[in-house]
Amino acid sequence: MAYSVAGKVVLVTGAARGIGAETARLLAARGARLSLVGMEPDRLRGLATELGEGHVWFACDVTDQAALDRAVAGTVAALGGIDVVIANAGIAGNGTVAVAPVEALVRVIEVNLIGVVRTVKSALPHVIERQGYFLLVSSAAALAPLPGISTYAASKIGVEHFGSVLRLELAHRGVQVGVAHPSWIDTDLVRDQQRDFTTFNQMLKATPGPFGRVTSLAECAEAFVEGIEKRRRKIYVPRSLAPLAAIRQVFSSPLMERLTARTARKTVPRLEAEVQALGRAFGASSVETTERAVRGAEPSAEGVRPALGSA
Repeated sequence: MAYSVAGKVVLVTGAARGIGAETARLLAARGARLSLVGMEPDRLRGLATELGEGHVWFACDVTDQAALDRAVAGTVAALGGIDVVIANAGIAGNGTVAVAPVEALVRVIEVNLIGVVRTVKSALPHVIERQGYFLLVSSAAALAPLPGISTYAASKIGVEHFGSVLRLELAHRGVQVGVAHPSWIDTDLVRDQQRDFTTFNQMLKATPGPFGRVTSLAECAEAFVEGIEKRRRKIYVPRSLAPLAAIRQVFSSPLMERLTARTARKTVPRLEAEVQALGRAFGASSVETTERAVRGAEPSAEGVRPALGSA
């Protein structure tokens, strides 16, 4: 039986742009009430205004537990509870382990994996109360190794396994857990890669099937909303990833590793040279900057910024 989102309270992290924002739009159109959580106040405010009355937003870094707890408490105070959580906040750094700053490498794991854990823990009592649903956003990067995304891939396979165990731990409480595996989605993150690195574009052209395809935001958001309405345990975007996920061990086999390494010996040095010439640890559209990620500049959590409707 379908799980209607009409009237449900959905908290979305990473809601300021990309997948988070587009999914929020579709959910609001189907009657859900949104709590928009992210690190770009102006964008969050604008999206809440666009969605109309009955939605709230909170400026919050998902690696800051106190800020997350305030956002969750603010959501419950404003909207009465939480039915669904989409743990979507994520970043991707530039470069290999050899050339990326260590703080940038670590920051990817802190946001993508530890941020998901913190989000779930903060919202858990409220989702249990309503026997709701968690959607944790992993990636196609969890299915096959690709040079240049070491800590991104590590964080996303961590999200997948965290979700698999969480699903078992919450089964007796009536809470269901889904894990999403989007491939390349037409977001600012992917556009930054396309603009900054010729090696990325060459890789896309040379990679067959869904691993080499860029999917539209609309298709991804539709898949997410459908997955929530059916409380699915797995969501693949595009859908053609599903059969490949079933044979994922092939992509980590010795034979495949030898084939990939043959290409990587040529592409990795070119990628590293492009990253060093660019001089940035993250994409231009990312709220993470080299200054902040490497030197630990000012904290990004801005506390709770609630806004109802057009406030």
